[in-house]
Amino acid sequence: MHCLKVRILVCLLLALLLVSLSGRAEVVLPKILGHSMVLQRNQPVPVWGKAAAGEVVTVQFGSQLKKTTTDAAGNWKVWLNAMPASPQGQTLLISGTNTIRLNDILVGEVWLCSGQSNMQYEMRKNSKVHKSDTSTVNSPVDELERAHNPAIRIFMATQKNLLKPDTTHQGWSIAQDSALRAFSAAGYFFAKNLQARLQVPVGVICSSVSGSRIEPWIPADAFTQEPYLKSTKAEGDPGKFYQKMIAPLAPFAIKGWLWYQGESNCFLGETISYTYKMQALVNSWRKLWQNDKLPFYYVQIAPFYYSKSKGQVTYTPQTLPEFREAQTAALQIPHTGMIITTDLNDDVNNLHPPFKWEVGRRLALLALAKTYGYKKLVYSGPTFKRMKTKGNLVELEFDHIGSGLASHDGKPLTYFTLAGADGKFVAADAIIKGNKVIVSSSSVSNPTNVRFGWVEDAQPNFYNKDGMPAAPFRTDNPLHYTYQP
Repeated sequence: MHCLKVRILVCLLLALLLVSLSGRAEVVLPKILGHSMVLQRNQPVPVWGKAAAGEVVTVQFGSQLKKTTTDAAGNWKVWLNAMPASPQGQTLLISGTNTIRLNDILVGEVWLCSGQSNMQYEMRKNSKVHKSDTSTVNSPVDELERAHNPAIRIFMATQKNLLKPDTTHQGWSIAQDSALRAFSAAGYFFAKNLQARLQVPVGVICSSVSGSRIEPWIPADAFTQEPYLKSTKAEGDPGKFYQKMIAPLAPFAIKGWLWYQGESNCFLGETISYTYKMQALVNSWRKLWQNDKLPFYYVQIAPFYYSKSKGQVTYTPQTLPEFREAQTAALQIPHTGMIITTDLNDDVNNLHPPFKWEVGRRLALLALAKTYGYKKLVYSGPTFKRMKTKGNLVELEFDHIGSGLASHDGKPLTYFTLAGADGKFVAADAIIKGNKVIVSSSSVSNPTNVRFGWVEDAQPNFYNKDGMPAAPFRTDNPLHYTYQP
């Protein structure tokens, strides 16, 4: 009888234990933490997730062992100490009531790329490139056939996958085969050029949506906090993609962002309002990652016939140049940089030009020079500095002259126009003289202003000798914008 009571008691205790165990929440990780990911080198790395309230969670990576207890809501986070780059796959072990083993983890450089369709533009559409990856002429070399570098890892975010509970931890991939076919071409070629120069693993996260305006990438409260935007109607569901595709990625350790967007806002006829929206976006993302110095590098949009389109506003051949000016003004935001793409469209009727390998290369040059300390790299073409009027001539000076100014095709410089006091711009002659450009026109005896590349289909031949195109500009009525943190 006594033995029977003992057995009954044991069975009851076991049942209670099973009920207790079944009621305990297992450790769950966000989608961005997974097999084959790259962790950011040389800075603390957060590892976080959910579990039962009050549960002890341990994280082990290499020689590091971190332990924490979840809060009342079941949230937990630990910080791994800063680590040097490592191309050797290691295991990240997370233990609570259950154990999660993430395999093949590298340490290197991590960048997040975002924007609209030109950032989303897949490798399957743009894989055949020149073998040097620097030409704007297609050739039979297929990047998808030779892309087998295990030091380059990619992660594709969608509007749904970051918000779903994840048990497979399979979001990251080596940049090859089917995963690469569907990945951002600009993002991949950025990673390829960066990895080749730095010789460390590179991870790229792509979080982009075709056709998206800038507004959905900005949290709604950022509009109310920005004085200029308070009275501006926010188009395109403010914060929609920020909440779904940016916020869930934080605080994953990254080096910076790449941004390739603007076409949809150009169709709204925006100018300085877009500059302030970029300011709101950059400030809000830096606030989310709690780092006001994270670099933000972006692409100035390419030539396209907006004037032939029908939309919410009346478009002119100057709609695009004026929008580009707004993009240029955003360079006043600290720790930003922009690449020029006036030469990267072989069909001005095409809103999605190829040559994404060159977009990626130029973004990599920008990052290498401004973030990684390669000071001798020429990462920009000539940018307007100042003008002087001398009689019937205008003398222009430029920054970023590199090895010197040049006509890219050896022909007379194109797309320079000149105006006098009447404000009527006419085609002008432009001659390189040393590190300056001299502009004149027989029909303008007293010039007052110059424009360069100030038309939507302009593909000028004015470069520096390092092969980088000059940025469009005007000296009359430029936007007045001053960054205010």
